[in-house]
Amino acid sequence: MPDLSAIAERTLAGEPLGRDDALRLATEAGTDELFFHANRLRERFHGNRVHVCSIINARSGACPEDCAFCPQSGHHHTHADVYPLVPEAQMVDEAGRSVAQGADRFGIVTSGESAAEGDFETICRAVRRIHEAGSVAPCASIGRLGPAEFERLRAAGLRRIHHNLETSERFFPQICTTHARADRVATVRDAKAAGMEVCSGGLFGLGETWEDRVDLALELRDLGVDAVPINFLHPVPGTALEGRPLLAPLEALRIVAVFRFVHPTKEIKVCGGRHVVLRDLQSWIFRAGASGMMTGHYLTTQGRRPADDLQMLADLGLTPHGVAP
Repeated sequence: MPDLSAIAERTLAGEPLGRDDALRLATEAGTDELFFHANRLRERFHGNRVHVCSIINARSGACPEDCAFCPQSGHHHTHADVYPLVPEAQMVDEAGRSVAQGADRFGIVTSGESAAEGDFETICRAVRRIHEAGSVAPCASIGRLGPAEFERLRAAGLRRIHHNLETSERFFPQICTTHARADRVATVRDAKAAGMEVCSGGLFGLGETWEDRVDLALELRDLGVDAVPINFLHPVPGTALEGRPLLAPLEALRIVAVFRFVHPTKEIKVCGGRHVVLRDLQSWIFRAGASGMMTGHYLTTQGRRPADDLQMLADLGLTPHGVAP
């Protein structure tokens, strides 16, 4: 069994967790002790404040990519909505409503590899209005971007981009074949080079191994990402992964804990699939080291009611960043 106390003390002192220790934590550590020390790290570096984010599915469906998990892929036959980019005013209005839900960050998310020029300009205008309103920080997840696009988004007031790597380099070809994983990594690197904060994480329960999970965590650390979203597969009928079983709640929580050890000072937020996979253990994400969560809907599936999430935080003695202490 790994000496969790010693590993935790080294992590608290700023020593990066190595791959061997991360794998030992993932596969050998006792659950209660692992969560105890992950929670220590959360409390040390994040206190009792929790980041809450909300998103809008601003353009849905008809995606040319074949990501095996995604109901918006044009390669799958699902009941996901298909519609073009929503009006600028709708994005701005949704951002305003997210403030009442305790959100401190609002993400504009679009399906597809990238945004056409007209859509991109509309997104920039919406970002500018959300930024100028000042009540919630805008974020965007709009596919592959380069230096010129990042410059335009920064000029509009965007400071953070979201772009998941999804899974390890080894496992990625089993999940997507229509674009190279290197393209995703390049977008993250370009965003960092442009001075953007980057929110990048993965989706778990795809059939990946613990080695894949740890390798993804370490790669994200090497890339210097600022926030790590953790999503759990909620299989959707009609997708290539419709028959995958749900992760067990404690296994999902161990993923959160291991990522906390690898990223002790970074924002770790639990997003898609939370209510389906964790069920009655949703509040344990914070005990396992999470410092944030997504509330409301998750693109094509509905999550928990924001009022229920806010009550959960209050019951735990935690305060959303978007609410004055």
